[in-house]
Amino acid sequence: MRIGLIAPPWLQVPPPRYGGTEVVVDGLARGLAAAGHEVLLAAPAGSTCPVPLVPDMPEPSAGSSATWSAATELYHVARAYAALTDVDLVHDHTVAGPFFRYRPASLPVVTTNHGPFSSRLGDLYRLMGPDVAMVAISHRQAADAAGVRIARVIHHGIDVDAVPVGDGTGGYAAFLGRMSPDKGPREAILIARQAGFRLLMSARVQGRDEKDYFDSRIAPLLGPDVEFLGELAVAEKYQLMGGAAAFLNPIQWPEPFGLVMIEALATGTPVVGTGSGAAPEIVDDGVTGYLRSGIDELAKALLLAPGLDRTACRRAAELRFSVGRMVADHVSLYQEILRDKRPGQSPGASALG
Repeated sequence: MRIGLIAPPWLQVPPPRYGGTEVVVDGLARGLAAAGHEVLLAAPAGSTCPVPLVPDMPEPSAGSSATWSAATELYHVARAYAALTDVDLVHDHTVAGPFFRYRPASLPVVTTNHGPFSSRLGDLYRLMGPDVAMVAISHRQAADAAGVRIARVIHHGIDVDAVPVGDGTGGYAAFLGRMSPDKGPREAILIARQAGFRLLMSARVQGRDEKDYFDSRIAPLLGPDVEFLGELAVAEKYQLMGGAAAFLNPIQWPEPFGLVMIEALATGTPVVGTGSGAAPEIVDDGVTGYLRSGIDELAKALLLAPGLDRTACRRAAELRFSVGRMVADHVSLYQEILRDKRPGQSPGASALG
């Protein structure tokens, strides 16, 4: 197949440091190419994913998916669709793209929602026409998609072979994410401190809200037993995860997936966190981690986590969250769509574009 992929405009593919959707798009592009498919990737200028790239794409936007700008995405996807004229199918990872008025009406389009359907985006996706196939990234996310046609639920995958296995002998717990209350960095500190664990934290601090949150709610809690490392590069991130006795993920919202959890499992490190969102679809309680609620119960779980089998964590990542599995699931969907291909009218006329 000839497959066009459209990444969001916010970060290069792969991202130089912290990233979510961009990591997934990079893995999908590489995996599809390795499986023998022709891939053309539309990603921000400077992207280094080793597949053919759409030329002359804009530089990464100063915004982010958290401060979504329809105008920025529309400019990005307009350039992308103008170049993706000789493909069998487009998999669009932007929000605006599936509603773009001027994309070819006969071009099959798959889109993945990387955010919650319970937000205002859910109302937007309910306007989407039948010629766009929607992929959900977890069953928990799909459960909130009332009125949205879900073509397939496909969990994310990563290149597990590229993730070094750690031995967990660092004697600390680790936290990695965005500096946002939703991700639970403050809760991670309280859990580790109650359990008597040293905590090493890595997080991206972007924008005024995250900076204010860090200054007011996190910085006063730092000390000899809680160290903030800033935002780490990929190799440093895996070193941090692999050396940890446990990975703390006390998310405070129904996160649609949680890529960081499968990254931790790939290093062999068990996950201790809340059972919010898709966490129960990723962590096997009592086997690859513990899912609990409340600081007291999570602290108790953290004390138990070093006794879990790290090989079971790695094995779960290899069997359930690999790029190979993710690619096979997507190829199956693409083939089904192309078999049933019917010309349609772009749904963008009544929405964006």
